[in-house]
Amino acid sequence: MKYVPFTKATACGNDFILVESARVEGDQGEFTRRICDRHDGVGADGVEWMAPSSVADLEIHLINADGSVAEISGNGTRCVAAFWSADKRMDRVTIQTDAGPRVCHRVRRTGAGFECKEAGLELEGAEFEFETEMGAATVGESLALALRDGPVQGIPVATGNPHYVIFAEAFPADWQRQAQEIGAHPQFPWGVNVEWVRVRGEREIEIRIYERGAGETLSSGTGSCAAAIAAIATGRAQSPVRVTSPGGAQTVRWENGAIMLRGPARIICRGEFLWTQ
Repeated sequence: MKYVPFTKATACGNDFILVESARVEGDQGEFTRRICDRHDGVGADGVEWMAPSSVADLEIHLINADGSVAEISGNGTRCVAAFWSADKRMDRVTIQTDAGPRVCHRVRRTGAGFECKEAGLELEGAEFEFETEMGAATVGESLALALRDGPVQGIPVATGNPHYVIFAEAFPADWQRQAQEIGAHPQFPWGVNVEWVRVRGEREIEIRIYERGAGETLSSGTGSCAAAIAAIATGRAQSPVRVTSPGGAQTVRWENGAIMLRGPARIICRGEFLWTQ
């Protein structure tokens, strides 16, 4: 039995637990499932496991709420940047992810500061805004999938992790069920994140998200990037694109092949989780 320190942070309602890898002995997947449980745990969409890095400020590995491993979360990476920026008083944070390095530039810090005596930290502000260098994207050809209720047409986009982007005039009433079926489709043996997209203007889209290992989420950083890039690539929108989801809005710039994602991150709380193996 051990009490494990953690920090909880959120980016547009996409919430994550931040834990130092060295603090947990045993199965990190099982720890993640327990702490992410929204009734018997702290509750989150996943855990960002943090470790020292020789090539960046720190290294992270993402495990989804169901215990499965993911390459990257744009929002999760931004939450880690907020944690690191608050702790180290840094305006620029380089984070090594399993999809490669990501550089987060702090644009703004607001909110009342607070003190965490147990961790020896005094945070000057708990709310942040970052613009993150998200790397490059790969946009595939339009792909039709046969589902139980009929075919759907979407655009495969890779933004460090795989996405399938579907454009619609309105979100179907059963979009979650369809997204779950798409995520388990044989076309995607490793699973896929699904975004339904409604174009609201030349520079604005609205999305709904269903992520591997987490299900429906209020927001997604890489999903926002994938949706915006698919809209730009198909002539439905122009960069920069404001991407609105149920959890809030982010802005995606796709210029000269590089993706820049701008959005908020907020530290919610710090605490200790009782870990019994």
